[in-house]
Amino acid sequence: MRVLPIFLSLLWAAPAFAQDVELELVLLADASGSISEAEIAFQRQGYAEALTDPAVLSAIANTAYGSIAVTYVEWASNTAVVVDWSVIDDADSARTFADALVAPPRQAYGRNAIGGALLDGMRLIETNDFDGWRKVIDFSGDSPNSYSGPSIETARDTVVAAGITINGLPILCRSCASPARYPDLGTIYEERIIGGRGAFVVTAYSEEDLASAIRRKLILEISGLTPPRVVANR
Repeated sequence: MRVLPIFLSLLWAAPAFAQDVELELVLLADASGSISEAEIAFQRQGYAEALTDPAVLSAIANTAYGSIAVTYVEWASNTAVVVDWSVIDDADSARTFADALVAPPRQAYGRNAIGGALLDGMRLIETNDFDGWRKVIDFSGDSPNSYSGPSIETARDTVVAAGITINGLPILCRSCASPARYPDLGTIYEERIIGGRGAFVVTAYSEEDLASAIRRKLILEISGLTPPRVVANR
């Protein structure tokens, strides 16, 4: 009888079901020419510390599924996945992600291409093996300029139309040896980059503030909350 072989062939050909998680989160971090190697390492360490923070782990545990899917991607003129999609659902999985984050060399180079980075973030969400209640791109950077690729506005509108929220983490001060180049970067992010349901900005005002800003932002995103100032949907 050929019933069993036929059944098995159909089973192997069937698409795999996506894993349900509370949140699909793309951490899209600036690696453009204005960011030094030391600052790349500092940013990664900030995210590693935030993801393993007890308050962040508590926020994950208190979601409906008790898990989130996360990938860390650096952007410049290109984008590069530093840590591929991973499920974080406890301290061990968070530590595994954090350890994988701090080790790899820099892989994104060149000048800003913000529109292209946002579209790549959308593609990573749409092609992964997860199905999150919410889908978020967490975009960080120290400049609003974009020198190549699709316009920021076109890319943002495309991402938002796909049901994905873009939140912003503007970084005002890198070395803190001089005033920030864009002291109004938070407002620029609100007007030009973020979008979607409940989109918001959390600003890092200094290097010392970066880790705590990342932690605050992650807790809000994981919990599905927004800070008092909410930007209208686009």
